[in-house]
Amino acid sequence: MSLLTGLYGAVVSGRNRLYDGRVLKAHKLRGQVVSVGNISAGGAGKTPFVILLGGLLQQRGVAFDVLSRGYGRKTKGVLPVDSNGSPEEFGDEPLLIARRLGCPVIVGESRFRAGLLAERKFGPQLHLLDDGFQHRSLARDFDIVLLTPEDLSDDLLPRGRLREPLSSLRRASAVVLSGDLDVSRLPIPLGPVWRVRRDVQMGSSFSRPVVFCGIARPQKFLQHLRSKGMVPVVEKFYPDHHAYSDADVEELLRLKTESRADGFITTEKDAVNLESKISRLNPVALARVTMEVVEPADAIDSMLRLIDPHSERA
Repeated sequence: MSLLTGLYGAVVSGRNRLYDGRVLKAHKLRGQVVSVGNISAGGAGKTPFVILLGGLLQQRGVAFDVLSRGYGRKTKGVLPVDSNGSPEEFGDEPLLIARRLGCPVIVGESRFRAGLLAERKFGPQLHLLDDGFQHRSLARDFDIVLLTPEDLSDDLLPRGRLREPLSSLRRASAVVLSGDLDVSRLPIPLGPVWRVRRDVQMGSSFSRPVVFCGIARPQKFLQHLRSKGMVPVVEKFYPDHHAYSDADVEELLRLKTESRADGFITTEKDAVNLESKISRLNPVALARVTMEVVEPADAIDSMLRLIDPHSERA
């Protein structure tokens, strides 16, 4: 373990102890809070899971909003997301959630202040806290943590991608496992475990595509495409949350011409970041990253038994 990784781990552990001992205060909203998070820096599928969970709640008739930091936005403060807005205003993932779910989404550096605005506008309904496992300054009633197979062998930041050690999973109300992850490999026992299947849905495809994306773990995206028989002639990866420039579009068009590709494939998230520039990439197919909970009724029932989304805190 490097000195910086050891120092980072000590800071994280110390901060968690202060919250566990209630030395640091977690602010409470009137509505119930369900957090969706993970222990690594991106790539666990939090946004697809928030969309999945939101859809399941909508099927039950449960009213909710989503509270998010709005990573990558250039604005400051607490703002309700306009689904017709831009990623510069609200961040790419909050925009994608708002467009897919059609629910209120509020961004803010302080999720507590975002929640206060949501309650002023919509009442004390259920709040879904996006990427909230480490945002301990907001109290939550149910903590959902996504765990990937890569997390089991990873190191803490900055040497690895882990934001917290595996032992932090003790705080989780439910752990979401993707793939065939074996829970016996974990150094601690888990509480309720939800299994999910990840997939990619395609409206159309090409025989010789240029595949590009700006996401945390692009190799997973490629694996899904290849599992469906789509083999790219060119792969182009950008940093997570990449804001595409005109120069990027020109480069992609050049790669298509040079490789004699017959189209582009990218993700819904990248389409948000491309904005109107996507019309220049013709033809282009959007891949929708999806999640499906194994036995979803049991998962949602277990969560709703522990919280009452229609009740107001005293």
